[in-house]
Amino acid sequence: MGQVSRPAAGVHAGLRAAGHAGLPAALRAGSGDPAQTWTSALHERGVTLIEALIVVALIAMIAAVSFPAIGAGLDTLRLRSTSDAIVSFLNIALDHADRRQQAVEVVISPRENLLLSRTADLGFARRLDIPDQIHIVSVQPALATLTDPDEPRRFLLYPGGSVPRIGIEISTLQGRKRMVSVDPVTGSPGATQ
Repeated sequence: MGQVSRPAAGVHAGLRAAGHAGLPAALRAGSGDPAQTWTSALHERGVTLIEALIVVALIAMIAAVSFPAIGAGLDTLRLRSTSDAIVSFLNIALDHADRRQQAVEVVISPRENLLLSRTADLGFARRLDIPDQIHIVSVQPALATLTDPDEPRRFLLYPGGSVPRIGIEISTLQGRKRMVSVDPVTGSPGATQ
């Protein structure tokens, strides 16, 4: 069997003498156990208060830069969600008029920021409250005789009849707008920007 050669004792002494200047105190002491020496060296190294403050300042700057983008994204999400809710609301009213063969009245109130749909016998009644961050800007088609644009508008959906042209323009507080309208040819509601 072959012999494994060991380095001479002078090699270790030379390494210790040459490397003392840049090593932490725990490594210079040379306790003998390498695991303990490295662990002690790691405990001596730490984060200063200045380094921690710099990290906190960088995180604050990143948050400040990204906040408007996040706010705009949430604003767009609210607008899309509200327009989808209005489309669904109008779909339910149109479907009820067609399937149950009952006339359905749709009331759109910009002042109260809500939509109502109901039958004459009140067997069918639905209410959709628009969130506070979104408001109804206008209801189409515009009427020449309407003096106050915030007055409630009423539309009748007749079973088997033609679907009236209904358009509801909604807006966020920041001014982003979306139009929800019922196509009179196909009779299906949809949203456009």
